[in-house]
Amino acid sequence: MFVVANLDIETLGNDARSILKSVQSGELEAASSALSFDELVWAVKRNRSPEDSMTAGEAFLNMPRLRLVPVNGDLLASTLGVMRKYHLDPRDSIHVASALAEGAETIVSEDKHFDRVKQIRRRDIRGFHD
Repeated sequence: MFVVANLDIETLGNDARSILKSVQSGELEAASSALSFDELVWAVKRNRSPEDSMTAGEAFLNMPRLRLVPVNGDLLASTLGVMRKYHLDPRDSIHVASALAEGAETIVSEDKHFDRVKQIRRRDIRGFHD
């Protein structure tokens, strides 16, 4: 969602930015894996510039009310369990393990493979506020 919010200037990007504004205002509670920093900064650097990527990374780190879930040995052990159970790639499994560690009920993503995870409901970015 952070990459979409930073790179997409169309409707999907507007919807992602709206969700993030709801987090910043306290209307929504949110947490994200610290791995999201890497994904965001890399995508912005690849599609824009190194300077833009650092600006995006700084905004991510300073986003009000966003809890960052540290990626440590315990989380990575949980990640392996997610990989085995749901056959997700490592990065996606880290996101799921982070969400489970936070007790999240919902993961916001356009990636339908998160639908395999029965403990968490996936919601699309598009139309989230509908």
